[in-house]
Amino acid sequence: MVTPNQRRVAVLKLVDEFGVSQRRACGVLGQHRSTQRQCRRPSDLEKALRERLRALAVKYPRYGYRRVHVMLLRDGFCVNRKRVQRLWRLEGLGVASVKRRKPKRKPSMVVARGKCPDEVWAIDFQFDETADGRPVKILNVTDEFTREALATNAARQITAAGTMVVLDEAMTHRGAPRFLRMDNGPEFIADVLRDWYITTGITTSYCDPGSPWQNGRIESFNSRLRDELLSREIFDSMWEIKFMLEEHRQNYNHYRPHSALAYKTPVEFANDWRNENPVLVSNQVDQ
Repeated sequence: MVTPNQRRVAVLKLVDEFGVSQRRACGVLGQHRSTQRQCRRPSDLEKALRERLRALAVKYPRYGYRRVHVMLLRDGFCVNRKRVQRLWRLEGLGVASVKRRKPKRKPSMVVARGKCPDEVWAIDFQFDETADGRPVKILNVTDEFTREALATNAARQITAAGTMVVLDEAMTHRGAPRFLRMDNGPEFIADVLRDWYITTGITTSYCDPGSPWQNGRIESFNSRLRDELLSREIFDSMWEIKFMLEEHRQNYNHYRPHSALAYKTPVEFANDWRNENPVLVSNQVDQ
């Protein structure tokens, strides 16, 4: 028993079962009597807040209390972060830590980051499998500046031509980026894709071999996708994994607060940037 609330419950149990006085029970357990008497019944607002906390923790088990606090504010709760943290602990909620071995980094080239939307797109492959053990290949495309997930395309196989189709579809909604950042995988260095780069006027930015941190934004997205969806679900079919990937992408862009964007969603951040920089947006359109 390390928290006052746990000792408070123990004091009440001693009084009920052994008939001792509250003074005696507090002395035995080392609980101050003033602390014991501070217990109050939770208000209807606090009950609703705790219920919503539990619901969000069940739906998003990999979210911490800071991200959940932002979501509570969006739901209309007037509550500060410290209170959410206190109730989070009282409810016994938390995110299990995952130990990851950090690779030893070697000196490499300096990577320039995108400074506006659609300047640099990052692309990478991720792998999973369906319940029957057959492999699934996922092509992820993100905007480095806004962190928006532009595509999470899943198929049994994705070739260089398939990669080109996914990028073409993303470009119909966003226009062409200035740069594409990727590793040296066979799909990305194929002749058909190199010819497509020249035709569309896109400049490629390849990472050094064995240096995934040079494409850190897409690696971060891959990690979140693995942590929040792929490691938690068993997919019975390709239809199911495609549906859940698109649902996760929409939730990631429009609902999930992003800590690197001051807890705005990627779409909120992108819209705010465009409203604050109309000149740069018009220059992008002219180009």
